Amino acid sequence: MQIKHDPVTVNAERIKADLIRWRRHLHRHPELSFQEKETSAYVLRELEAMGAFDIQTNVGGYGIVATLSSGEGPVIGLRADMDALPINEHNDVEYQSIHQGIMHACGHDAHTAMLLGAARLLGEDAKAGRLNGIIKFIFQPAEEDTNDAGLTGAPLMLQSGLLDDIDVFLALHVCPWHMTGEIQVNDGPSMANIDNFHMTIKATGGHGGYPHLATDPIWMSSYFLQGLYSLISRKIDPLSVGTISVGEIHGGETANVIPDEVTITGTMRSYTQDMRLQLVRELEQVANVILPLGGTYELEIETGEPALDNDRRVNEAVRRAARHLYPNLKIHEGPFGMGGEDFAHMIAERPGAMFFLGCAKKGTPERKLHTGDFQIDENALPIGTAILTNSAHRLIQIEEGRKVDD
Repeated sequence: MQIKHDPVTVNAERIKADLIRWRRHLHRHPELSFQEKETSAYVLRELEAMGAFDIQTNVGGYGIVATLSSGEGPVIGLRADMDALPINEHNDVEYQSIHQGIMHACGHDAHTAMLLGAARLLGEDAKAGRLNGIIKFIFQPAEEDTNDAGLTGAPLMLQSGLLDDIDVFLALHVCPWHMTGEIQVNDGPSMANIDNFHMTIKATGGHGGYPHLATDPIWMSSYFLQGLYSLISRKIDPLSVGTISVGEIHGGETANVIPDEVTITGTMRSYTQDMRLQLVRELEQVANVILPLGGTYELEIETGEPALDNDRRVNEAVRRAARHLYPNLKIHEGPFGMGGEDFAHMIAERPGAMFFLGCAKKGTPERKLHTGDFQIDENALPIGTAILTNSAHRLIQIEEGRKVDD
């Protein structure tokens, strides 16, 4: 890949060894959502060593907000997530996870390392008088899981008030379906609204040999499931983006006893608010099929992350930064899929965007996210760091109304 000898790319390559060191330390010591105590402490030590930031800790849990102030100007928020997943690692590398059943299988170790890298470079820019504005580096806990109140780390950090003055947000996510030296960008809805449901069908149950004397929730559930799986093909506009999937069904304990209860749990995904509300309404209507069959039901719907709605102007800053720094870098355009991303909470009210950073190595199998063999090409680390850094400069210029050079 052609690299322009811009100070940003030169400096990103200069700190490559540190990027790899940070990432491997974090990969070796993963911590689950709401448990990122040592991860946060490690990030804090590295930030303090840079000596450029006003640092707030324990934000929304173990989150950190490090503020770099260089004169008056717009406030740009750069965000990375820090938590790992309950997955057993299968990679045979010297920095393999030391915690059985816990792994950085979604690249949050890389995200944190690249944000530390951007902090290093932008801190150097501020000391040299090359930065006119304020950058807040947001190291977020608990992207992958919710607390007892159903909240992930992003809304918890927002509740602190420390992000209220941010004008624009930017984040990245590693992407194993694209090669190192490629990125993916999408304007507008790019990842899904997420709503989960829990359906409990209640009946009397009875002896398996005398079904006519029982009311059977398993039989009732078959009608519910048939209606549920027909929704997308028969009640939803084919040009709209929406889906429903069932992930769990539980009912009964032995072959000759009809149970008195069946539980069904699933998820709904959508890109727009209208589709989100329609899926809920349709699900509630389908649930009513239980009543004429002789049963009752309880339907609970858990509202999760909103859709990731990327701002076009922020994306354009990313595109221009990428093309400027890496003239032949390939930019893929298109939505990221039906997964969820709690960064969406941060950009629900303020402009912002997330771009996907290719991290696959040519000639190797794809290492899918959320799998025990997930791995990245560490050559992607300075690329992501450089794009974050240059994009931050551009976003300051855009917010000030200044012309941004290509």
